Amino acid sequence: MAEHHSLPMNATLHHAGRDIPGASVARARPGCMAVAVAACLFMPPLHAQSKNLDGEVALSSQLVDRGVAITPATPILQGAVSWTSPAGWSLGVSGSTEARSPGRVVEALAHASRYWSLSGDWQMQASVLYYRYPGSGGARAYDRAETGVNWTYRDVLSLGVSAIYVIGAKEHRPRVAADASFHWPLPGRFSLSAGAGAAEATIAPYSPYHHEYAGSYRYVHAGGGLHGYGHVGLSWSGGHWRMQLDRILADPATRQQWDVMGASPWVATISRSF
Repeated sequence: MAEHHSLPMNATLHHAGRDIPGASVARARPGCMAVAVAACLFMPPLHAQSKNLDGEVALSSQLVDRGVAITPATPILQGAVSWTSPAGWSLGVSGSTEARSPGRVVEALAHASRYWSLSGDWQMQASVLYYRYPGSGGARAYDRAETGVNWTYRDVLSLGVSAIYVIGAKEHRPRVAADASFHWPLPGRFSLSAGAGAAEATIAPYSPYHHEYAGSYRYVHAGGGLHGYGHVGLSWSGGHWRMQLDRILADPATRQQWDVMGASPWVATISRSF
C-alpha cells in the first residue's frame, strides 16, 4: 500500500497508507467531485443486482501523496465510487476538493485492477491508475499514470512495487516505487497501521512559479533519486463509519516542502461507506 493519504477504501480514496488500491477523470472538470459525492450520498440501498457497487465519502485534514503534501493543512472533502466483479475485476473513480473551495478539484483518480487468490493466505493484485491534478501551473507536475503489483498476506501485510509514468516529463522512462504496509486489529474496534516506502522523484517539467503547492517540492528534489516516506496510525471502525489519525514520516527534503506549504505531519480522516 503505497503511502497515499486520504481515504482508506475500496472505492479508492486517499489514505494515510496507500490502499490503492465515469466522469471524465482525464479532464477532471470541477463537476467530477460533485458527481462522486452525490453518487455516494444519494445511492439507494444496495440490492442483489447492485451489490458490486460501493461508495465512500470522507473529510480529511489535508491531502498527502507518498509523503508529499498536495495541499496545505485544510479540510479536504473526498468522494469515490467503485465497481467489483465476482471474477476479481475492479473499476473506480474518485475526486478530492478543498472544503473551503468546493468547486475546485485538487485531485481526480481513475483505476482498474484485478486480483487473484494465490493460496489460503496470499492474494495478488495488479492495477493501473491515472492521477490528475487539475490546478494551474506547478500542480500539474504531479499528473501521472501508474502500473503496480501488490501481494497481501491475510489482510495484515502488504508488499507492492509500482512503475510511475509522469505526464509531460522530458525523460520518457518509468520511475519506480516500492511500498510495504502492516495492519493489526486491536480490541474495541481499533486497529494499528504502519507503512514505509521509497520512490523516485516524479516531478514533470512544468513551471513551479504559478502554483503554491508544487514549487518547493520540485526544487528540493530537482536532483532526482529516491525519497523515503512512511506513516504510523490508529483507526476505529463501527458500521459504515471509520475514523483514523496518522503521523506522516518523510525524508528531510520532503519535510522542508511541508514547512513551505504550511502542511502538517498529522492527518485525520473521518469517512462513511455506502
